[in-house]
Amino acid sequence: MTETLKKKKGIFQKTSMVMGVLSELIALVCLVMTYLKSQTLGMEDVITASFMASTFFFFMSGVVMIIVGKADLPDLSMSSLMDDK
Repeated sequence: MTETLKKKKGIFQKTSMVMGVLSELIALVCLVMTYLKSQTLGMEDVITASFMASTFFFFMSGVVMIIVGKADLPDLSMSSLMDDK
């Protein structure tokens, strides 16, 4: 019983990983838009602040979803517990 039983990645973990990567890409687009809008409108404009907030939100959401997608969850199903005996 020294080895831990690892469960294969489920559909929700795979979806979380894809959405995390997509969220990071959206954060990158928002960062580029923040730079472009700050050059034309200035840093005091509401649109620039909105892009900065969106950049932070999508970046942090992506980090959380990627961590959830990479987690190694143990297999706690009853069938795996019965197979051990």
